Amino acid sequence: MTQRLPALKQLLNGTHAPSGSGCVWLVGAGPGDPELLTLKALRLIEAADVVVYDRLVSEAILTLIPAATLALDVGKTPGFHGMTQRQISQLLVDLARSGRQVVRLKGGDPFIFGRGGEEMQWLQAAGVPCYIVPGITAATGCAAACGIPLTHRDYAQSVRFITGHGKAGRPQLTGAGWQDASQTLVFYMGLTWGAELSQQLRQHGRAAETPVAIVERGTRRDQRVLIATLATLEETLRRERPQSPALMIVGEVVSLYRHEARQGEILQQEAQAQQGAETQQQEAQAQQGAETQQGEVARQEEDIQLREPAR
Repeated sequence: MTQRLPALKQLLNGTHAPSGSGCVWLVGAGPGDPELLTLKALRLIEAADVVVYDRLVSEAILTLIPAATLALDVGKTPGFHGMTQRQISQLLVDLARSGRQVVRLKGGDPFIFGRGGEEMQWLQAAGVPCYIVPGITAATGCAAACGIPLTHRDYAQSVRFITGHGKAGRPQLTGAGWQDASQTLVFYMGLTWGAELSQQLRQHGRAAETPVAIVERGTRRDQRVLIATLATLEETLRRERPQSPALMIVGEVVSLYRHEARQGEILQQEAQAQQGAETQQQEAQAQQGAETQQGEVARQEEDIQLREPAR
């Protein structure tokens, strides 16, 4: 049962009596494709009493939550936070103390821009057992899905993951190394400040013609990839209006992106899905035919028995 968060008293005054045996698993759901879930993540989702999830968890993964499991949406959208981070962390504590097995399901990896560290600290301070299950982070998942290697001996010898906004909003690219053409940069949550990031990178010495990939809904069936440069990034964002979840990959490795490769993968997936559906249909028809034949044989045997003369 998926729902937004009801009043805490209503939620916690249920059938679970406080037992002290509850715990919280911080689980990475990956970038969106359900086949990229780890086996451990899937097992925990299926066994949980409660799943507390973020908005970045894809619908395809949410469908894996059993219908009888309470699923709570505590997702934040830009400019609107239904619950503060402090409230979410305390909710996890309260659910665990009520004796529940809780899965805190997060897009990507809990420890890479997922606030998993903050929630872990809160749970530890409250004395609640807390365990971590890593997930495929958006940078590696999206890069793989569109054929952009984050490192390559001929293009990039290092990669850097950066949040696309500061704690107060506007990003500040401080420190050195931003001008290094042999380093790939991946910006998480950078759509709002894309133009600002482009300007700061160029001010730090990064070439205006540096290629940029904007990966929207990466690894999902409706994935979209936009290619620009630092010089054209602002215009591309304004024209195409990509939506979250999305990230930006900056560096020479972006030149290796090929749209046709992704289209071929989608066509192959669709063909496999169609073949699987046809196989299931054929098996169902064969099973139905076998059952019909068995029923006919049983009726024939019954007719023979009825026709036999009494002795």
